[in-house]
Amino acid sequence: MNSADVMTHPVIATTPETTILQAARLMIERRVSGLPVVDGSGAVVGIVTEGDLLRRFETGTAARRGRWLELLTGRGRLASEFISTHARKVGEVMTRHVVSVTPQSPLSDVAELMEKHRVRRLPVIDQGQLAGIVSRADLVRALIAALSEPESAGVSDEDIRRRILDGIAAQPWSRGCLVSVAVTNGVVELKGAVTGDDEPIALKVLAETVPGVREVRVRLVRIEPCAGTVMPPEGSPPTIV
Repeated sequence: MNSADVMTHPVIATTPETTILQAARLMIERRVSGLPVVDGSGAVVGIVTEGDLLRRFETGTAARRGRWLELLTGRGRLASEFISTHARKVGEVMTRHVVSVTPQSPLSDVAELMEKHRVRRLPVIDQGQLAGIVSRADLVRALIAALSEPESAGVSDEDIRRRILDGIAAQPWSRGCLVSVAVTNGVVELKGAVTGDDEPIALKVLAETVPGVREVRVRLVRIEPCAGTVMPPEGSPPTIV
């Protein structure tokens, strides 16, 4: 899936001349936590978020510094903080460096950019114009749609088994696993040995993602590679091998 498949459009946007009061009201009325800022040609020039309005002198949330700390803080920094806490226009508080995506950007890139830059939303720009906005909520909605798709019908047990084995072989964390897979009427049974605590859960999750699987039963033991000790599930006494 790409940005265009999940983005919100048309987009509620502001301009640099929009007042802080108007922007704050828009966020509350439209239940959004951020607004792209566009110029007269429709190009994105910034973004204003709730975080930009967090520290304000009107609400008593502006940062307070002691006299000595003020003397040690550069004038530029103090002036910048004053602008943030007292500005009346969006253009004076907005974030000017905007991280954006295109309508063709895959969702994997969108998620990676959100994590890397610690942002909740990304403008979608097409040929220099604001085409939409994709947020974390949009990604969650895409997940709901994907998980709500009906399960594949008519998948044979052998096909399920083959897909699970292929999936296990493709995972780098499965190299130390010795696992057999049996499938009966869509019920998967995993037997064998693993070397880590998370591998049984990962194997179960992997099997559950295969179309046609109705249930997954795990019968795995954990081996301590150095000690040669088998740790059976459910607290059974260990066995020396």
